[in-house]
Amino acid sequence: MSGFQSPRGLRDLLEPLASAHGWATDRAWAAADAAGYARIELPIAEESALFERAVGGTSDIVAKELYRLEPRGEDAVTLALRPEATAGAVRAYIQHGMRSQPQPVRLATVAQLFRYDRPQKGRYRQFTQFDIEAIGDGAPGIDLEVIELGAAYLRELGLTDVQVHLNSVGCATCRPAYVETLRAHFTPVAHELSEVDQSRLVTNPLRLLDSKEAAAVKRAASAPAITDHLCADCAAHHAAVVSGLATIGTTVLAAPRLVRGLDYYTRTAWEYLLPGEQGQQGALGGGGRYDGLVELLGGTSTPAIGFAIGIDRVVLALEARGLLPVAAAGPAIVVAGIEPESVADRVAIAGQLRAAGASARADVSTRKIGKQLEGAVRDGALAVIIVEPDGRLTLRDLVKASQAEPAERGGVIAAALRLVQNEG
Repeated sequence: MSGFQSPRGLRDLLEPLASAHGWATDRAWAAADAAGYARIELPIAEESALFERAVGGTSDIVAKELYRLEPRGEDAVTLALRPEATAGAVRAYIQHGMRSQPQPVRLATVAQLFRYDRPQKGRYRQFTQFDIEAIGDGAPGIDLEVIELGAAYLRELGLTDVQVHLNSVGCATCRPAYVETLRAHFTPVAHELSEVDQSRLVTNPLRLLDSKEAAAVKRAASAPAITDHLCADCAAHHAAVVSGLATIGTTVLAAPRLVRGLDYYTRTAWEYLLPGEQGQQGALGGGGRYDGLVELLGGTSTPAIGFAIGIDRVVLALEARGLLPVAAAGPAIVVAGIEPESVADRVAIAGQLRAAGASARADVSTRKIGKQLEGAVRDGALAVIIVEPDGRLTLRDLVKASQAEPAERGGVIAAALRLVQNEG
């Protein structure tokens, strides 16, 4: 056994989870394609300053979890592995002049992300998220589209009881007054808060609503709701979103203390949760508006909204409910051979079968034909094509335990394809 193991917080994906992970990713792309979201592939690393400005210097992601890369050679800029995808998508929107395109610009990606987090079930230092961004529309209708797109994706995978926990975090007009109200609420228990939360009380009291520390959680339970402190425009926007989701039929629960973990959110914020799960195990993802982020990163003032759903969390939820898709079966056809010298011929025939749409593999060993047949049965193959010493082929039906007489290869390959089609 090697002395090397996967680093803490990183993991190998083996079957059946590897296939389930790929399946959930494929369904994410399909959901985005069907809704008219253009695919975008973003760099795995960006300037560290991009995340520091976008996500917020006091957020846990930047303050504690960002993987910074030491500059090399002539590079004077510090890079960081991306901890989330929105900042990179907004950077791309600005850099490539997408403002000149019809708005909103709808973007989708499935991205590998990195955070120096405490590893636990469903939380890893390398993880995958399905990310949707709609940039350039400030009306509540796009909120409905994006929220429902994520909920529909999860329902399609089999998580039919997913709930949307919804809040509004206000805007630059109404949020400052609420922040002061929140600061006043937590100040009497400041001495009970952790050192980190005491710092948040000074720099960003909203982060206290997202704290996992016991003292902060206890005090947050009685904190004033931001929805009671919204300005008229934010209140109207929130009411339209709530009403619209009710019309659509999306299950929504009010979450007046939900703020999400990123500083750039404005107005609508939500999470996708499964009922009955403990702690964060039921949290599959979430999103929100970020109407000021494009301007913050150097663009013109542009409203935007998006979500991120954790593929790893989704797969774990499917596994817990016995809903994992069946892993890909073994090859339908195995090509074996009597003589060791027929290996190249076996490989060529297997290639022909795959080109015709069948799943097939060649047995490239030099084992006796009996052992090759045993291997095909073990792999769950439907049929075996045997290369005879004279070059002809024999078709063995493993389902019916029957075997035809040796024949010319064209006819045998066609018969094998028909057999697979009929059995399929």
